[in-house]
Amino acid sequence: MAGILVCIEQRNGEIRKASLQALSEAKRLAGGDLPVAAVLIGEGVTASAAGLGANGASKVFVADDANLKLYSAEGYAEAVVKAAEAFGPSAVFFSGTAMGRDLAPRVAAKLGVGALADVVALSREGETFVARRPVYSGKAFTTVDSAGTSPQVISLRPNVFELEEGGGAAEVVALDGLALSIRAVVTEFLAAEGGEIDVAEADVIVAGGRGIKGPENLGLIRDLADALGGAVGASRAIVDAGWIGHSNQVGQTGKVVSPSLYIACGISGAIQHLAGMSSSKVIVAINKDPDAPIFKVADYGIVGDLFEVIPPMIEAIKAL
Repeated sequence: MAGILVCIEQRNGEIRKASLQALSEAKRLAGGDLPVAAVLIGEGVTASAAGLGANGASKVFVADDANLKLYSAEGYAEAVVKAAEAFGPSAVFFSGTAMGRDLAPRVAAKLGVGALADVVALSREGETFVARRPVYSGKAFTTVDSAGTSPQVISLRPNVFELEEGGGAAEVVALDGLALSIRAVVTEFLAAEGGEIDVAEADVIVAGGRGIKGPENLGLIRDLADALGGAVGASRAIVDAGWIGHSNQVGQTGKVVSPSLYIACGISGAIQHLAGMSSSKVIVAINKDPDAPIFKVADYGIVGDLFEVIPPMIEAIKAL
């Protein structure tokens, strides 16, 4: 019987939360009558494989090789395809991270099928998966499937699907015989300075826009984010102005996020920005302009000067 194969992303041996969410969703959709497997790629990752059973994998295919220590599109795609050939799934799931968005279409091309990207909801009809995904910068949603092709390659938006645990150890199967004909070799991975939380996977995001007036005031946004244990986001305007790096940008040309809490500070709410954060579970907007578009999508709106609103918020949060 065909099943679901989930590509698990790790960084420095640590499994990414978005991948565990994708694995949990695979287990939910499998419903007990479809097997769920995972493929884990890297160097020294075999020890982590069996633990993926806690999130729903009954079997884990492992490509453990020194040449795969750092992400390689060619090497990782080869490993996923090898696992798919061994498992024979009806669907292959990826998390919609930067790596997943790069890897999923490559794997789909090698398998000769299409790919459904940035999926925010999934249902199952037999062994066919029906996906819901945003279109037109998030202004509408479309319901699509793979038009009968198999396996279906699907990338799931991070933080949209619930992470669940409850299961035993998974069977670990080594992927042998990989050719690993890697032409472009990654020699080094440089992490962002300061060890900031990646907005793509953060559960809480505090984002600043033009309303913060200057880069010297980003400290206020960081203080609120730190108080909430969250990440610092930004609109395109202040990224283009050079106030903060592109890795913090939220929006159509930045990162698409779905945190539990999104606080927009001094962000007017252009459609390009809304496309990147409108699926957040709770949205709080702080803006002096009562007619700012951001209030149309906000669950809670504060009309006021952010320099007067945020400091007492920080103090109240710290007191709690």
